[in-house]
Amino acid sequence: MADHDDRFMHMALALAQAAADAGETPVGCVIVDESTGEVVAEGRNGPISAHDPTAHAEIAAMRSAGTKLGNYRLTGLTLYVTLEPCAMCAGAISHARIGRVVWGADDPKGGAVIHGPRFFEQPTCHWRPAVAGGLLAEPAADLLRSFFRARRKGTAAAATR
Repeated sequence: MADHDDRFMHMALALAQAAADAGETPVGCVIVDESTGEVVAEGRNGPISAHDPTAHAEIAAMRSAGTKLGNYRLTGLTLYVTLEPCAMCAGAISHARIGRVVWGADDPKGGAVIHGPRFFEQPTCHWRPAVAGGLLAEPAADLLRSFFRARRKGTAAAATR
């Protein structure tokens, strides 16, 4: 499956761009069946439009995957996301029993896999997926930087009116 990682991360990046185009923080997620290579579900950030603080890309994709598969356990799946998962998403990933998590850009402020609480390393974490970070990290980070740069410019322009 690892040879297909770039293709799936590019799909997640396209979803992140769609989130940015909708005014949401640009994070995208794709969930893939490890045995078939089939995309099971997709998600993109949507807390603002959904009025839901839990509407992160990973949560949206896991909800869709659970519905499609008819199971809250998502074993045998790989989750590709453009940004290191936060603590909420890491907890949901663990509860869902996702087999593998691959992310693009690291998140030193809000990440919870290799930053912050290092969720999967905690003794209270009952399921630890295989993890790999840094896949297409630069395009993922560039998308985030340009999104927030544009927002800051918009805020500065609005403040001068």
